[in-house]
Amino acid sequence: MKKACVIGWPIKHSRSPLIHNYWLDKYGLAGGYEKRAVEPGDLGDFLQNLAGNGYVGCNVTVPHKEGAFALADVTHDEAKAVGAANTLWLDEDGRLHADNTDIYGFMNHLTESAPHWQRPDRPVVVLGAGGAARGIVYGLLKSGVGELRLLNRTRQKAEELAAQLKGTGGAIHVPEWQDRDMALKDAGLLVNATSLGMDGSPPLELSLDALPDDAVVADIVYAPLETDLLAAARAKGCRTVDGLGMLLHQAVPGFERWFGVRPEVSDELRALIVADLTG
Repeated sequence: MKKACVIGWPIKHSRSPLIHNYWLDKYGLAGGYEKRAVEPGDLGDFLQNLAGNGYVGCNVTVPHKEGAFALADVTHDEAKAVGAANTLWLDEDGRLHADNTDIYGFMNHLTESAPHWQRPDRPVVVLGAGGAARGIVYGLLKSGVGELRLLNRTRQKAEELAAQLKGTGGAIHVPEWQDRDMALKDAGLLVNATSLGMDGSPPLELSLDALPDDAVVADIVYAPLETDLLAAARAKGCRTVDGLGMLLHQAVPGFERWFGVRPEVSDELRALIVADLTG
């Protein structure tokens, strides 16, 4: 029986097992998917013993995405582009492969939820420069965004990411974190790619006063499903995109890699996860 898992620290909040086990049941596949708490200092040992623990692969969440990329034997294009991985698998020779499906997950969900999000004359604002933000910024630039404003609490990390992705697409500017409210001026899309606002994390302190009323606001946080940011954006009249769709869509390529079937992101699956989040 093939088994996969999701690793992180902490990992309690992850709904990935619900998603993958739903698909295993739906498609009648013999397999299993679970969550494993892996402390940062134990990441190398865990990945080296992935097969020994009975796993064919795993998903990777905070704070291991960059560490997992560095430890892989084979890195694929999108993981290389951003220096972070969220999907790992073992090949027949036991080599550990790393890819980044956050890009696929975010861009698919954004386009599905807000088909007209892209406005060539309007900048995009992204908050965060961690593992998830790397994939999101790369995906936005590759889609043709002309100007991207990247803000992070540690400015140096945002500058490093901007330098790494220079030439991928449009211009990247790195304002100071304390200027985040004014960085929203004229923006057509705002993305929170930090964990701020997630259950158990500090709030995202941000005023939307300067953000145009017709902007799209996306948050990668999905617990709670409607974050304070999304609630404030909805009250302002903005189109909102929650973090759950990204989670569902990014899971598709990994499941196909591990279990051999390309699954569907259905309304029934979304309803299952929503019920768990709000129950």
